[in-house]
Amino acid sequence: MLLSKSFIPILKNNPSEAKIKSHQLMLRVGMMKQASAGIYSWLPLGFKVMKKIEEIVRQEQNKIGAQEILMPTIQSSEIWKESGRYEDYGEEMLRIKDRQNRDMLYGPTNEEQVTEIFRSSLKSYKSLPQLLYHIQWKFRDEIRPRFGIMRGREFYMKDAYSFDISDEEAFYSYNKFFLSYLRTFKRLSLTAIPMAADTGPIGGNLSHEFIILAETGESKIFTDKRIFDLNTNETELEKNSLEQMRKKYEQYYSVTDEKFNKDEFEKVVSEENRLITKGIEVGHIFYFGDKYSKAMGASVDLPGGKKDFVKMGSYGIGVSRLVGAIIEAKYDDKNEIMKWPSSVAPYDIALVPMINKNDTSALDKAININKELIKNNIDSLIDDTEENFSSKIKKMNLIGAPYQIIIGKKSEGDLLEFKEIGKDTQNLSLTKIIETIKKQKNSN
Repeated sequence: MLLSKSFIPILKNNPSEAKIKSHQLMLRVGMMKQASAGIYSWLPLGFKVMKKIEEIVRQEQNKIGAQEILMPTIQSSEIWKESGRYEDYGEEMLRIKDRQNRDMLYGPTNEEQVTEIFRSSLKSYKSLPQLLYHIQWKFRDEIRPRFGIMRGREFYMKDAYSFDISDEEAFYSYNKFFLSYLRTFKRLSLTAIPMAADTGPIGGNLSHEFIILAETGESKIFTDKRIFDLNTNETELEKNSLEQMRKKYEQYYSVTDEKFNKDEFEKVVSEENRLITKGIEVGHIFYFGDKYSKAMGASVDLPGGKKDFVKMGSYGIGVSRLVGAIIEAKYDDKNEIMKWPSSVAPYDIALVPMINKNDTSALDKAININKELIKNNIDSLIDDTEENFSSKIKKMNLIGAPYQIIIGKKSEGDLLEFKEIGKDTQNLSLTKIIETIKKQKNSN
């Protein structure tokens, strides 16, 4: 892709209204544009990153046996009145009326909708367990939207729901999602710590937030540093191993400020292992038993003719929020360098030819290199503008492709100036460059 033909409206300076790294960068490099307070249009660069995150989330959900559906953004008020949440949810719910004067709402979450789907479709315990998820836009009418997509009103979210016959089976489902989230965030090059959390308006008595460390985070966290040393690479989807995996994390004190107990923290965590900092919530899972199924009559037939209400959990990941969270974790604002993880980078590599009006040989070489990259399924962005070298590099550092090829006077013969963004330049052949990029992509 030629930069001159790309819709990437880059600003020279950070917008004055943006106060945190992710908001600044996303506006500056044209990843998004504000439509109204807390609502944004996603432009090509930002949309590419978000869709790659979405696909990783989808792959990890599929691995644990979850099935994808798609529920509407607009929901009937009737099912929310059944659950008792229509009046209780608060002013964050956008309530509307259709032309027949029926009460409707723009969905902030989907517990009621998915419960209605389940109860009208399945009647026997033999159909359980069921794990359903969708990836859809949500709307919560924040009183004070801020920080760009980190605290917006409209957001893109994966939410999943589990249906089981007993608490024991439901905990198994809960643990599957627990593991799935750890794997998802690892593929995004994020260290996300599961922390005991309040259940809030969702309800229930078991909940974990997944938090990444960030100075701009809204959540204050208290944790034992040893939790960062845990590794779940070998965990399989077997009941005992999943339970042991979750208990490994739960053995270390790790909570958000809502559940913080100073005496307990100081009692169970030695002073040298205490960490008090801020973080960004990127996922939240809940187990709430029969709270919704009982209120809405979602039961199944048991052996012997009895009926029982299914046990449920819900599991959310902020797909659009993860774009901002990755920036907060990876952007070097001092040097103005954004290094996207290769798994979600908008481009695999940037080609930076030195161009002047009288000599297009560097651009011709970049185009020929790109033909070889395309053959190897490597996505590149070519800066075909006539700006000076420092301006080009600064621009590409902001866009953040993990690798760069610089095509200038030093690019003679078969060797090219190749660099991983933010690191020193190497002289490598195109074959070796392709091999390096493919190896990194395959590791994701």
